Amino acid sequence: MFKKILIANRGEIALRVIRTAREMGVKTVVVYSTADEKSLPVLLADESVCVGPPASNQSYLNIPNILSAALMTGAEGIHPGYGFMAENPDFAEMCREHGITFIGPTPESMRALGSKAGGREIAAMSNVPVVPGTGVLDTVDDALLAAKQIGYPVLLKASAGGGGRGQKVIRTQEELAKGFAQAQEEARLYFGDPAIIMEKFLEEFRHVEVQVMGDGQGHVIHIGERDCSIQRRNQKLIEEAPSTLPDTLRQEILAAGVRLAKHVNYAGAGTLEFIVDRDGNYYFMEMNTRIQVEHCVSEEISGLDFVKLQLEIAAGYGLKLQQEDVVLRGHAIECRLNAEDPDKDFRPAAGKIDDVHFAGGPGVRVDSHCYTGYVIPPHYDSLIGKLIVHHDTREQAIARMKRALEETVIQGPKTTIPLYVKIMDNPFYKRGAVMTNFLKTRMDM
Repeated sequence: MFKKILIANRGEIALRVIRTAREMGVKTVVVYSTADEKSLPVLLADESVCVGPPASNQSYLNIPNILSAALMTGAEGIHPGYGFMAENPDFAEMCREHGITFIGPTPESMRALGSKAGGREIAAMSNVPVVPGTGVLDTVDDALLAAKQIGYPVLLKASAGGGGRGQKVIRTQEELAKGFAQAQEEARLYFGDPAIIMEKFLEEFRHVEVQVMGDGQGHVIHIGERDCSIQRRNQKLIEEAPSTLPDTLRQEILAAGVRLAKHVNYAGAGTLEFIVDRDGNYYFMEMNTRIQVEHCVSEEISGLDFVKLQLEIAAGYGLKLQQEDVVLRGHAIECRLNAEDPDKDFRPAAGKIDDVHFAGGPGVRVDSHCYTGYVIPPHYDSLIGKLIVHHDTREQAIARMKRALEETVIQGPKTTIPLYVKIMDNPFYKRGAVMTNFLKTRMDM
């Protein structure tokens, strides 16, 4: 096992990795920007190294500084968390060249699956259905021809995109003619790659994802699926496991996820994202080659520590679990506690936390890097924590989540907590009638 690892991330995921590493006897180094100097991961890690000013491209995306920190502190591996460097194959390759283990999939797997265009090709080779769409479109004329064949509305997507960003719904030929160059520019600005693909836009669907673990030698298992349909601006707010899909459909999607991951000899934790329409048709969207924000709900129903599995696989211990060893119990729900104002189009609300009290009690888990007096920096994602509950049934889990939300107090910034309380009371949510347009059609937002 590693003696020391560096965590190339911030916030709750950095703290999450520190905790598991400490339980495994692994020393941790956390890198940080000047904006995060007083963050909990910096205070709790064995060592910390400042890698730059607040701007991400000068700190958490600064490859030379991060690698220098790893070499200077003697870290044997780098855990990238999610976001930032987590799905950067060039970074993973540079780690390899410097004799540092990248705790995640190989650069080759990331390159194969990292772009949406590449993921669609691999899905087709793995006999996994994909939404009608295209590869990378070079010109607006190519896009206009493709849209005519697919049929409006269509969705323009940054091939290198992720996290719901870099997507644009196009409903007419005129919109496409005007919007294609803009979509390319946004993709370039967000992800450093102007490549755009097109897919048929489905008005109503569920967002269901399959959690997999692989050893890089062809052994891949799934750890159930999650429903992530409650979203705003294509970004997730509430996740739960398992989904409320019929069991036959669930098993088909789980098998498809494993089949695709095996095709690339996947190593480590990964998530395959699918959309499911009202008729029960499912389509592969993309694979996230990293641990997910919402991994917690799958941990709760499986009793597994995904970070521990990541470290064991990266350290060469392999994946000892067989599919039959994975036993899923009960139901788990996660609410992302964001410093945002839902009444003002989820406008970010950075600033000082005057007081905080997180819920507790049976079946309640909180993953957060925040504390009373902590100042939420305006430079990064608005996530300030995750509230996760587990119970025997979905109905009981909803009741427990409502209780935990009402027990949680965060004074200072506006948060999404009041919205989640309303959702837990919503009759459509209670009966599992969730689609990605839930807030618009069921909450009038």
